[in-house]
Amino acid sequence: MNYKIRNGKVLKSGAEKLSVVPEDLYVIEGKVYEHVPEGAEGAIEEVDAGGHLIMPGLINLHTHAYMTLLRNYADDVDFDEWLFRRVMPVEDSLPQEGAYWTTLLACMEMIRTGTTCFNDMHMFKGQSAKAAAQAGMRAFIGRGLVGEDLYGDGLSRFRDALEEQEEWGGNGLLEFVLAPHAVYSCSPKLYGQVAEEAAKRHMLKHTHVSESDNEVRNCLGQYGKTPVELLRDAGFLDDRTILAHCVKMQGDDIQIIADAACSVVTNPASNAKLGNGFAPLSSLSASGVRLTLGTDGTSSNNTLNLFREMNLVSLIHKGIAGDSTALPSDSVIRMVTENPAAAVGMQGRLGVISDGANADLVFIDLNEPSLFPNNNIVSSLCYSANGSEVDSVMIDGKFVMRRRQFLTIDAERVRYEVRSLADRYLSL
Repeated sequence: MNYKIRNGKVLKSGAEKLSVVPEDLYVIEGKVYEHVPEGAEGAIEEVDAGGHLIMPGLINLHTHAYMTLLRNYADDVDFDEWLFRRVMPVEDSLPQEGAYWTTLLACMEMIRTGTTCFNDMHMFKGQSAKAAAQAGMRAFIGRGLVGEDLYGDGLSRFRDALEEQEEWGGNGLLEFVLAPHAVYSCSPKLYGQVAEEAAKRHMLKHTHVSESDNEVRNCLGQYGKTPVELLRDAGFLDDRTILAHCVKMQGDDIQIIADAACSVVTNPASNAKLGNGFAPLSSLSASGVRLTLGTDGTSSNNTLNLFREMNLVSLIHKGIAGDSTALPSDSVIRMVTENPAAAVGMQGRLGVISDGANADLVFIDLNEPSLFPNNNIVSSLCYSANGSEVDSVMIDGKFVMRRRQFLTIDAERVRYEVRSLADRYLSL
């Protein structure tokens, strides 16, 4: 279906500032246009967007979507209790199909709060891809890799990654990523092997790095290097590398990341809740590092709501810096639109509304009490919106939610299946 979206206001990108302009849009064969392109065929349905802002779909650049089962299951406990006695036992017992339903629940929450694309590190072969495809979401999917040798003890997970790419790679909305877990679960050798495979296969790379004091301390003790230095020396860092967290930067870490042109994903709610602190975003930004935003998993966040994350990241870093001008709303909105699009090599196609861009669009109800009056719409997206204002969501030119009704997901079935899994596999 093709659409003419009329009477709405549109969030537009600019070199210096974002702006909001009244503008009609056309969605033709999954792309956005200001005018009907020559040669376009097919009926055009008119969509009245009066009272709404149309903005690019949000991009969550670091998730573990299957973890929705563990929402509020391991709160207010220390890290060892959280990971080793709560999270890992459930992960080890959960059946493959269970991860499909819990990831579909994640897709429901993301769509409901305006996220159209996510970068997922998972541990259940094919289930993240299957759920994203069912939901009609755009996703970058990586099977978590661990081990000393990619072709030895790490081979089964590497095969999983390649096999799910072969099975789901023709979907059109799904891309696949090589995702070694962290320096405490992967050897420098494995990181080097992954870098070589990613270059050969033209794949992105995604890993956790420098999330906690213990991680950095143990890495220094074992290798005499920070985690960032270890990844550099393994040949893992380049402009196709996405680094999650980067909280505990030491020495030359920031300059190393900047020189390699990596993208950093900060996860403020998760980092705060686990007591790890906050990434030094001002220093990273000043060094030219591309900053993006993620939620992490719901066992440590506990939501997948990027509007909440935008609010947190700006307020936290204003407070840390003692500077009310730090991380302004323009910059934060770019952290969930243009910046992650560039990080995954889709600049100009995702994260913007411009001629020929993918029609991944979010319709925001500007008459919701939280946004009214509309004194500064750009500012309100960062400081006032909470996600409940999302009315409709379009991905690749198709509505996946319209007037707050899911069109691709049987929400009641998902709730039933996840509730059954919780009853069976969780014990408090």
